[in-house]
Amino acid sequence: MSEPGAGPDGAVEVVDPLVMREVLGHFASGVTVVTALTDAGPIGFTCQSFSSLSLDPPLVVFAPARTSQTWPLLRAFGRFCVNVLAEDQTGLSGAFARSGGDKFAGVHWRPSRTGQPVLDDVVAWIDCELWAEYDGGDHTLVAARVLDLGADARRRPLLYHRGAYGLLGTADG
Repeated sequence: MSEPGAGPDGAVEVVDPLVMREVLGHFASGVTVVTALTDAGPIGFTCQSFSSLSLDPPLVVFAPARTSQTWPLLRAFGRFCVNVLAEDQTGLSGAFARSGGDKFAGVHWRPSRTGQPVLDDVVAWIDCELWAEYDGGDHTLVAARVLDLGADARRRPLLYHRGAYGLLGTADG
Protein backbone atom coordinates (compact mmCIF):
# COMPACT_ATOMS: atom_id res chain seq x y z
CA MET A 1 0.00 0.00 0.00
CA SER A 2 1.36 3.44 -0.90
CA GLU A 3 1.65 6.46 1.38
CA PRO A 4 -1.02 9.17 1.28
CA GLY A 5 -0.01 11.76 -1.31
CA ALA A 6 2.16 9.26 -3.18
CA GLY A 7 1.96 8.90 -6.96
CA PRO A 8 1.56 5.58 -8.82
CA ASP A 9 5.32 4.96 -8.57
CA GLY A 10 5.26 5.43 -4.76
CA ALA A 11 7.06 8.79 -4.85
CA VAL A 12 5.55 11.46 -2.62
CA GLU A 13 4.24 14.32 -4.72
CA VAL A 14 5.11 17.84 -3.59
CA VAL A 15 2.27 20.34 -3.30
CA ASP A 16 2.99 23.56 -5.19
CA PRO A 17 3.04 26.38 -2.56
CA LEU A 18 1.37 28.83 -4.96
CA VAL A 19 -1.48 26.39 -5.64
CA MET A 20 -1.83 25.71 -1.91
CA ARG A 21 -2.03 29.43 -1.16
CA GLU A 22 -4.65 29.96 -3.87
CA VAL A 23 -6.82 27.01 -2.79
CA LEU A 24 -6.64 27.72 0.95
CA GLY A 25 -7.35 31.39 0.21
CA HIS A 26 -10.94 30.28 -0.40
CA PHE A 27 -11.30 29.91 3.37
CA ALA A 28 -12.34 33.29 4.76
CA SER A 29 -10.64 34.30 7.98
CA GLY A 30 -10.73 37.22 10.33
CA VAL A 31 -7.82 39.61 10.72
CA THR A 32 -6.10 40.20 14.06
CA VAL A 33 -3.39 42.43 15.44
CA VAL A 34 -1.38 40.90 18.28
CA THR A 35 -0.07 43.58 20.67
CA ALA A 36 2.02 43.92 23.82
CA LEU A 37 3.25 46.75 26.00
CA THR A 38 6.98 46.32 26.59
CA ASP A 39 9.42 48.50 28.51
CA ALA A 40 10.29 50.12 25.17
CA GLY A 41 6.63 50.88 24.41
CA PRO A 42 3.78 49.15 22.58
CA ILE A 43 4.51 46.71 19.75
CA GLY A 44 2.36 44.53 17.52
CA PHE A 45 1.88 42.68 14.24
CA THR A 46 -0.97 41.67 11.94
CA CYS A 47 -1.86 37.97 12.03
CA GLN A 48 -4.52 36.34 9.88
CA SER A 49 -4.00 32.81 11.21
CA PHE A 50 -5.94 32.79 14.48
CA SER A 51 -8.44 30.41 16.08
CA SER A 52 -10.02 29.24 19.29
CA LEU A 53 -8.27 26.09 20.51
CA SER A 54 -9.70 24.92 23.85
CA LEU A 55 -12.33 25.90 26.39
CA ASP A 56 -10.76 23.92 29.25
CA PRO A 57 -8.17 25.28 29.70
CA PRO A 58 -9.10 28.44 27.78
CA LEU A 59 -6.65 28.55 24.86
CA VAL A 60 -6.34 30.27 21.49
CA VAL A 61 -3.81 29.66 18.74
CA PHE A 62 -2.18 31.91 16.15
CA ALA A 63 0.68 31.51 13.71
CA PRO A 64 3.25 34.27 13.17
CA ALA A 65 5.66 33.86 10.25
CA ARG A 66 9.15 32.67 11.16
CA THR A 67 10.40 35.88 9.51
CA SER A 68 8.45 38.07 11.97
CA GLN A 69 10.70 40.50 13.78
CA THR A 70 7.97 41.36 16.29
CA TRP A 71 7.00 37.86 17.48
CA PRO A 72 10.36 37.18 19.22
CA LEU A 73 9.89 40.39 21.24
CA LEU A 74 6.34 39.39 22.20
CA ARG A 75 7.49 35.85 23.04
CA ALA A 76 10.16 37.21 25.39
CA PHE A 77 7.56 39.38 27.11
CA GLY A 78 5.15 36.42 27.47
CA ARG A 79 1.88 38.42 27.60
CA PHE A 80 -0.03 39.94 24.71
CA CYS A 81 -3.48 40.84 23.43
CA VAL A 82 -5.11 39.52 20.25
CA ASN A 83 -7.28 42.27 18.73
CA VAL A 84 -9.92 41.12 16.20
CA LEU A 85 -10.21 43.93 13.66
CA ALA A 86 -13.50 45.47 12.52
CA GLU A 87 -14.59 45.94 8.92
CA ASP A 88 -13.44 49.58 8.85
CA GLN A 89 -9.92 48.82 10.14
CA THR A 90 -8.09 47.80 6.95
CA GLY A 91 -5.68 50.68 7.60
CA LEU A 92 -4.71 49.19 10.97
CA SER A 93 -4.17 45.80 9.34
CA GLY A 94 -1.81 47.31 6.80
CA ALA A 95 0.03 49.46 9.34
CA PHE A 96 0.76 46.53 11.64
CA ALA A 97 1.71 44.26 8.72
CA ARG A 98 4.70 46.38 7.73
CA SER A 99 8.18 45.94 9.17
CA GLY A 100 9.85 48.59 11.27
CA GLY A 101 8.74 52.05 12.26
CA ASP A 102 6.32 53.09 14.97
CA LYS A 103 3.24 51.03 14.18
CA PHE A 104 1.37 52.70 17.04
CA ALA A 105 1.77 56.26 15.67
CA GLY A 106 -1.72 57.77 15.76
CA VAL A 107 -3.29 54.51 17.01
CA HIS A 108 -5.64 54.84 19.98
CA TRP A 109 -5.74 52.06 22.56
CA ARG A 110 -6.43 51.35 26.19
CA PRO A 111 -4.69 48.88 28.52
CA SER A 112 -6.31 45.53 29.22
CA ARG A 113 -6.58 44.32 32.81
CA THR A 114 -3.00 43.03 32.50
CA GLY A 115 -1.80 46.20 30.75
CA GLN A 116 -1.68 44.98 27.14
CA PRO A 117 -2.89 47.26 24.31
CA VAL A 118 -6.55 46.82 23.34
CA LEU A 119 -6.99 48.76 20.10
CA ASP A 120 -9.96 51.14 19.95
CA ASP A 121 -13.09 49.99 18.11
CA VAL A 122 -12.07 46.34 17.58
CA VAL A 123 -14.72 43.62 17.33
CA ALA A 124 -13.14 41.58 20.12
CA TRP A 125 -9.97 41.33 22.17
CA ILE A 126 -8.35 38.40 23.93
CA ASP A 127 -5.75 39.06 26.64
CA CYS A 128 -3.30 36.13 26.76
CA GLU A 129 -0.10 34.65 28.07
CA LEU A 130 2.18 32.29 26.19
CA TRP A 131 1.25 28.63 26.83
CA ALA A 132 3.35 26.72 24.25
CA GLU A 133 5.00 26.99 20.84
CA TYR A 134 5.26 24.39 18.09
CA ASP A 135 7.13 24.11 14.81
CA GLY A 136 4.79 25.02 11.99
CA GLY A 137 7.12 24.97 8.99
CA ASP A 138 7.56 28.54 7.81
CA HIS A 139 5.36 29.69 10.73
CA THR A 140 5.33 29.13 14.48
CA LEU A 141 2.16 27.77 16.08
CA VAL A 142 1.56 29.69 19.29
CA ALA A 143 -0.88 28.38 21.88
CA ALA A 144 -1.87 31.08 24.36
CA ARG A 145 -3.84 30.88 27.59
CA VAL A 146 -6.74 33.33 27.74
CA LEU A 147 -6.63 35.59 30.80
CA ASP A 148 -9.45 37.99 29.92
CA LEU A 149 -11.51 38.91 26.87
CA GLY A 150 -14.32 41.05 25.58
CA ALA A 151 -16.33 41.89 22.47
CA ASP A 152 -18.47 44.63 20.95
CA ALA A 153 -21.52 42.97 19.35
CA ARG A 154 -22.28 46.18 17.43
CA ARG A 155 -19.06 45.88 15.38
CA ARG A 156 -18.62 43.63 12.33
CA PRO A 157 -15.35 41.79 11.57
CA LEU A 158 -12.85 42.49 8.84
CA LEU A 159 -12.47 39.37 6.69
CA TYR A 160 -9.65 38.17 4.47
CA HIS A 161 -10.65 36.02 1.51
CA ARG A 162 -8.83 35.05 -1.71
CA GLY A 163 -6.04 37.56 -1.15
CA ALA A 164 -8.23 40.57 -0.39
CA TYR A 165 -10.21 42.14 2.41
CA GLY A 166 -13.91 41.36 2.46
CA LEU A 167 -17.03 42.21 4.38
CA LEU A 168 -19.95 40.19 5.67
CA GLY A 169 -23.17 40.57 3.74
CA THR A 170 -26.15 42.07 5.51
CA ALA A 171 -29.21 40.05 6.52
CA ASP A 172 -31.42 42.21 4.28
CA GLY A 173 -29.42 41.72 1.12
